[in-house]
Amino acid sequence: MLFARSLIFVGFHIVTIILFSLLAVLVWPLPFKWRYKVISQWAVLNLWLLEKICGIRYEVEGKENISDEPCVILCKHQSSWETLVLQAVFPRQVWVLKRELLWLPFFGWGLAALKPIAIDRGSGRKALNQVVEQGRDRLSTGAWVVVFPEGTRIPSGKIGRFGLGGARLAVETGYPVIPVAHDAGKFWPKHGFVKYPGVIKLVIGAKIATQHKTAADVNEQVYQWMAAQMTRLEGKRPTTTSVREVKKRG
Repeated sequence: MLFARSLIFVGFHIVTIILFSLLAVLVWPLPFKWRYKVISQWAVLNLWLLEKICGIRYEVEGKENISDEPCVILCKHQSSWETLVLQAVFPRQVWVLKRELLWLPFFGWGLAALKPIAIDRGSGRKALNQVVEQGRDRLSTGAWVVVFPEGTRIPSGKIGRFGLGGARLAVETGYPVIPVAHDAGKFWPKHGFVKYPGVIKLVIGAKIATQHKTAADVNEQVYQWMAAQMTRLEGKRPTTTSVREVKKRG
């Protein structure tokens, strides 16, 4: 039954990707804020489908921490779910993501219309500078910037080492950071096809000022907060892992 429900959801998921990608092409001439308003409804629709078909709901803790000024979001990465819910919960945003995602048929079109910061993760310092330069531009227009500091999806019970990109962007621009944790991996696992019914908990932390701090200071503060929240959500403190170890285990 769970497999059948998951299959139905994936079918709708793919169909809506195609439809909204075509819509993204049509609305491309519009200003970004209007493009975003239209295209982000895909995420809202899929969260609704996920609840109705797979029985996965979510609750948000700390919504009062979302400020009026744009911030850099440093979010836990466990699943594909958070890429949907961030669009439903937070204001207009752009993401730091690997450029290869823009090459995907249909899906890449929709992403490209949302002005992402698409980096070559193998280019080292060049990618880091790109995050800062383009992130500064996006923040100055009022858009929030979403960064997954672990760099890839990390299974439940683990936490990845943080890259410096998001923290450095916040420190060099002076914009605050908002940390986000969740336990979506228990219901929509990394590389998992079957979705398990339940309630995902999304926790939004208090805004972290970045003035007079280093990127390493900011990362450490977010890391400790995130580890504490994951301990609370999952019942045990997560163990540290690396992107290389995650890829080895598939």
